[in-house]
Amino acid sequence: MASFQKSFPISTQGHGHVVDIHRQVEQMVRDSGIRTGIVNVSGRGSTLGITTIEYEPGCVSDLQRALDKIAPPTSDYAHNARWGDNNGYSHLRSALVGTARSFPIIDGQLGSGMWQQIVLCDFDDRPRDREITVTVVGD
Repeated sequence: MASFQKSFPISTQGHGHVVDIHRQVEQMVRDSGIRTGIVNVSGRGSTLGITTIEYEPGCVSDLQRALDKIAPPTSDYAHNARWGDNNGYSHLRSALVGTARSFPIIDGQLGSGMWQQIVLCDFDDRPRDREITVTVVGD
């Protein structure tokens, strides 16, 4: 079984910024030379999420609006009281969405749907420099 791992940086705007990272992941799968296996996409940090969505303005807006209802930035969070900051909602959103996702590799290609793009969501309350690690394992 072979493995391949590479990281890349992404600068984000915070406040629910959604960044399409699908092409970078596809390229790394191709670079790995692995034909059948699995790819894991993992973001470092406790205020970000990795998920999939049809990356178009309407879906992105709907996702941001839904997260505002589930974990509003204006709510009273124990994290904020304990640490004197205002990003408790960011940690909660990250926990709900998750910081990593895995996908199949089929015939050397990322096994995703036609309208399914891999995205990084930055939930923090300020711009950040993020790092994404892509790990490919298989034959």
